[in-house]
Amino acid sequence: MSTRAAPGKEIEQLLGAGTELHAPVPLSEQARLKNYAEEYRRSVEDPEGFWAGVAQELEWFQVWKEVFEWRYPTFEWFQGAKCNIVHNCLDRQLTAGRKNKVAYIWTTEDGTERQITYGQLLDFVSRTANGLRSLGVKQGDRVIIYMPLTLEGVVSMLACARIGAIHSVVYAGFSVQALRSRIADAQARVILTADVCYRRGARVGLRSIVQEAISGLETIDKVVVLRRAQPPLELGLHEIDFYELVRKQSTDCPPAVMDAEDPLYILYTSGTTGKPKGVVHVHGGYMVGVYYHMTRFWDIRDDDVFFCMSDIGWVVGHSYIAYGPLLAGATTLFREGAIDFPHPAIAWELVERYRASVIFTAPTAVRMFMRHGEDLPRRYDLRSIRLLTCAGEPLNPEAMVWAYRVLCGNGQWGFVADNWWQTETGGPCIGTLPVFAARPGKAGKLLPGVSAEIVDAQGNKLPPNKGGLLVLRRPFPHMFRTVYGDPERYAEDWSKVPNTYFTGDVAIRDEDGYFTVVGRADDVLNVAGHRIGTADVEGALISHPAVSEAAVIGRPDAIKGENIKAFVILRVGHTGSPELEARLKDHVRHVLGPIAVPAEISFPDKLPKTRSGKIMRRLLRALEMDTEIGDVSTLEE
Repeated sequence: MSTRAAPGKEIEQLLGAGTELHAPVPLSEQARLKNYAEEYRRSVEDPEGFWAGVAQELEWFQVWKEVFEWRYPTFEWFQGAKCNIVHNCLDRQLTAGRKNKVAYIWTTEDGTERQITYGQLLDFVSRTANGLRSLGVKQGDRVIIYMPLTLEGVVSMLACARIGAIHSVVYAGFSVQALRSRIADAQARVILTADVCYRRGARVGLRSIVQEAISGLETIDKVVVLRRAQPPLELGLHEIDFYELVRKQSTDCPPAVMDAEDPLYILYTSGTTGKPKGVVHVHGGYMVGVYYHMTRFWDIRDDDVFFCMSDIGWVVGHSYIAYGPLLAGATTLFREGAIDFPHPAIAWELVERYRASVIFTAPTAVRMFMRHGEDLPRRYDLRSIRLLTCAGEPLNPEAMVWAYRVLCGNGQWGFVADNWWQTETGGPCIGTLPVFAARPGKAGKLLPGVSAEIVDAQGNKLPPNKGGLLVLRRPFPHMFRTVYGDPERYAEDWSKVPNTYFTGDVAIRDEDGYFTVVGRADDVLNVAGHRIGTADVEGALISHPAVSEAAVIGRPDAIKGENIKAFVILRVGHTGSPELEARLKDHVRHVLGPIAVPAEISFPDKLPKTRSGKIMRRLLRALEMDTEIGDVSTLEE
């Protein structure tokens, strides 16, 4: 474990949140999960009974013999049960009368739109699944999906799961080496890709990246190519046109009967060093968990339009584009391309057009919206929004208050719900429900089924308002089962802090049970003996009216141990200067005190981010210190 991750003293929280934001009364009164305290109590006092009750809302080919078995650090949920997640996503919805309900609305930067009903989606998935079978894909085989954010990309995921193949989605646009390493690690036989994807009006080639990535890899049998561009590109040896494969197949494809613990997918996450980590999720437990949160935390109702701004290349796109909404019978809106192109208000244009009611976005997107000012969203009717949810990295107080005020009508019609989770957890662990107040700067309370604590490096629980390591005490159904091909790496996460799963994050819990996730353990600043989270300093900077976004790092200092360097992105209409740097330092001194004032502030054009929008502070630190940068395969170009 990194020495930076083992605090010698508790982390201090300098940035206070002195206000509370409340949901509109009708929203809290109509919430499916009204009694949070009772629901949470049941979930931790009798977790097996609690999750079995949720599981009974879904369909199983064979019921479980045991709900839960834990052989530390490995565990299983719903032992002996037989199921298929796609059966519950599609066949079950047709039985419930949703055959003609719209499942997906897909759109693009040029305004192209496609809608597909649950009945049509089942046919499409079945044909695609049969197409994969015709290529020799069988249960347990790994299939790489390197496709744009399209209906065909989602269908490819569902088709794999329907026949028991294990999909591994690689974000479209990842480099040759990033794709190659994932193909080789998964030992995939088939790749589904496209000729191109589109972003910010530009055409990005994908098939050429695949060709280079598989050069010399003997495991690959077939490459299925979705041809979008005109004229259609010429296909080479071992390549098959997506629709030529799919259209000749039957719509009769019974779902494979899967054991609850059979792998559903592998999703690779970027590590600080070494190769990416292949997180494995399974059919049964993952299905139960994402269904629970879709129906309780997001509180999806039959007339909702759920607008997810993520991508299938990330866990959010797996859980809350491909699987969770279908399990809940929802209509989901998603869009290929940049969320601020062709103009910075396109998101609000889509909300108005489709009457989107529940939105999932990232803090970095909210800060980008802020950068363009509040006049743009106010040109559109946003009164359909009842829940705006954010996850990905800490949502700073300024951004939360801005979204509540500007996008949710200052609480007249909507509510902002922060939440925290990881690829490894499959769904949210901490969140803010409409039945209790949002506290800016705080992600919320533990969600039902989650046993988490703030501890020191020895695993001892810390009292309220003392920051430390965020750990999970007990696994829940939708938690990952292993690291693909590397069980020792999986076990490490359960051994860094005794008898817990170490999330890698540091956090603080107040006396009312609200958690503030300060940031990654390696990002904690140690200034003159004070351990300060990056989120505090960044939040203070963003609270200045000139600042849109900020990232801070610690640099060695002979006197203080570390000093702070800040990288600041300014809002439209502001320009970096020594005078502005001085004003920002004074602002941080006023908000947080002298200990948190950056020694230096720079004004770059952009910050290094992963393609999912997370700021790569370790890359900033490595570049500043001229040290090893580690794995940057997820870096946005």
